[in-house]
Amino acid sequence: MNFIEELRWRGMLHDAMPGVEEHLLEGMRTGYIGFDPTAPSLTIGNYVQIMLLALFQKAGHQPIVLMGGATGRIGDPSGKDKERQLKSYEELDSNLQFQLEQASKFLNFEDGENKALIVNNLDFYKEMNVLDFLRTVGKTLTVNYMMSKESVKKRIETGISFTEFSYQLLQGYDFQKLHETHGCTLQMGGSDQWGNITSGTEFIRKNTQGKAYAITTPLLTKADGSKFGKSEAGNIWLDPKMTSPYRFYQFWINADDRDLPKFIRYFTLKSREEVEAMEAEHAENPQALKRILAEELTKRVHSEAAYESVLKVSNLLFNKRANHEQLLSLSEEDFATVAQEIPSFNIDKSIFASGKIEIIDLLSEHTQIVSSKSDARRAIKGNAISVNKNKIQSQGKDITTDDLLHGKYMMVENGKKNKYMLVAK
Repeated sequence: MNFIEELRWRGMLHDAMPGVEEHLLEGMRTGYIGFDPTAPSLTIGNYVQIMLLALFQKAGHQPIVLMGGATGRIGDPSGKDKERQLKSYEELDSNLQFQLEQASKFLNFEDGENKALIVNNLDFYKEMNVLDFLRTVGKTLTVNYMMSKESVKKRIETGISFTEFSYQLLQGYDFQKLHETHGCTLQMGGSDQWGNITSGTEFIRKNTQGKAYAITTPLLTKADGSKFGKSEAGNIWLDPKMTSPYRFYQFWINADDRDLPKFIRYFTLKSREEVEAMEAEHAENPQALKRILAEELTKRVHSEAAYESVLKVSNLLFNKRANHEQLLSLSEEDFATVAQEIPSFNIDKSIFASGKIEIIDLLSEHTQIVSSKSDARRAIKGNAISVNKNKIQSQGKDITTDDLLHGKYMMVENGKKNKYMLVAK
């Protein structure tokens, strides 16, 4: 597989140094992408770069995941219009360990000549004192060269600290160290990293007389101009505790039709022939394409079990024919997801002190599903109230702790469209 040609048809090639395609076609090469652990989890935006490494490995090359144990302590000025707040070392170390676990799911680190490697750039600097840094690293680039970088020029008027100004020195030296220790000849990243990456090729040229290359991908934005991976609720995280598999799945299902060709090419592992055949088959049905992509990504990022759970939750929320048995098949985690997606009320388990409570009292006194007892009676008389998908026929119906699924959850419906979750604590 020609890696550069693969990036071209996927629309994932923004900049490439001359000669890189020929270099990669000559045999197995080693390339890397850096990830700074400034957030508690990787995001969908980071996953663009993970895909780049996955495609690189699929093309027969060796990927390196470089974790920024050092650079994360400094802060990258790229794309920033003001100085960032530095994280504590403890937070950065915790983030780094978690992101390592996440990244390990998406590449082959186990076997083969081109098995992926993980490197922490803190190892390059932890024994280096400031004088060594200035002699070994600081001497490589002129201030004029560093000032010409877009990430620096944009900050000159508003101000940039020496800390962030020096970031490109660290990233450049990272490339040199990987070149020396692992024979790494390629650095990849988003288009906003071009200046930092080419600084690294300059480090290798000046300090090792070697030749290295750079590739960047376009920054992924949506058709409406908004940043990719951002939703009304915030970023789309790869951690299920921060973005549930259900919300992750729904992100793709609710994507703008105009973004679909781009999203498919960036995130599927299917071949060009498979993608084009799939698009031709579903040319009049973009929603089918969204479901295919959402399924592939939910299974890959989370798991097969998580995907099955998503389908159960989706069925419960959107299928009018969902029944009591299907509700009972949901796990406690599924109920927690549903409780995040529909109006929910916390109720105190002490209301079941006598073992039961009348449905009218439960609805009127412990929720806002109805406005009063008379409103509750009218709703029951009109056959509108269901508890756990069972219609309530009697106004004197007792609700007991047996109605709390997993000892905690109870689904109440008022009419065809109004669903609520009661959570007993």
